Amino acid sequence: MSLFRGCGTALITPFRADGEVDFCAFEQMLLRQIKEGTDALIVCGTTGEPATMTGREREACISLAVETADHRIPVIAGTGGNCTATAAEQSRAAERLGADGLLVVTPYYNKATQEGLYQHYQAIAGAVKLPVIMYNVPSRTGVNLLPETAVRIAKDAKNVIAIKEAGSSIAQTARLAALGEGVLDLYSGNDDQILPVLSLGGIGVISVLANVMPKTVHEMAAEYLEGDRERARTLQLMCLPLIEQLFSEVSPIPVKAALHHLGLCENVLRLPLVPMSAEKERKLVSELERVRQLGLVEYGAS
Repeated sequence: MSLFRGCGTALITPFRADGEVDFCAFEQMLLRQIKEGTDALIVCGTTGEPATMTGREREACISLAVETADHRIPVIAGTGGNCTATAAEQSRAAERLGADGLLVVTPYYNKATQEGLYQHYQAIAGAVKLPVIMYNVPSRTGVNLLPETAVRIAKDAKNVIAIKEAGSSIAQTARLAALGEGVLDLYSGNDDQILPVLSLGGIGVISVLANVMPKTVHEMAAEYLEGDRERARTLQLMCLPLIEQLFSEVSPIPVKAALHHLGLCENVLRLPLVPMSAEKERKLVSELERVRQLGLVEYGAS
């Protein structure tokens, strides 16, 4: 059974000017996502800067999301890491807090072999009963979870039910879709490839863009899945220039700047991340204004 179909938002974690987590802003973001039709909330995924958060902060964000969602849509907690034992413990904590599922990125820096990746996911899946979504993003982790390995993991760990694929190779994604059919749900991990992945049998997206325009990304996926592919294609193409700006620097740097311009949070990141350059921010703001004029996003949305 799928955790969700459609758009899951990979939420940022808002920080105050003093660097502390802004739980008031976070709650308002959660409510906005639910109001605008998002199909799932992804909390403390890599977009949420969990690597620079304490365990207590991560657990507080997950707990607030669970409480705010109140079973209306699933809350999926990011619990991945490059220490298997730590990732397993964080997964157990998310389960205790009431999360509906887990998003587990491949271990980074260690450069695990395919066998190591297999054993990593087996250990984490075996530590919990929650459904697990694997997350493959080679550009950030330095390791590529191959389709054959992903399918092997899912066949041997029944609660590993899906994969967020954010590689650069559409050929690999196609092979993953072919090998994983009936075994793994497939989510796009790239906002510029939502429709290509859906066309290969994917059932949704885990989206950075949806922080800015949750209703639009939800509609894009829903229209495609319900058969209005022309409308979905139109939305995908309309969003491409903004997507380009949202990834003009390392995420979540640009998306935090965008949300600040929308009046939703402070533009505060934790080192080693820093705010985007002034030149790139000007381009981002210009694109935000363009989509606002198209009616795809509102300033000061709540």
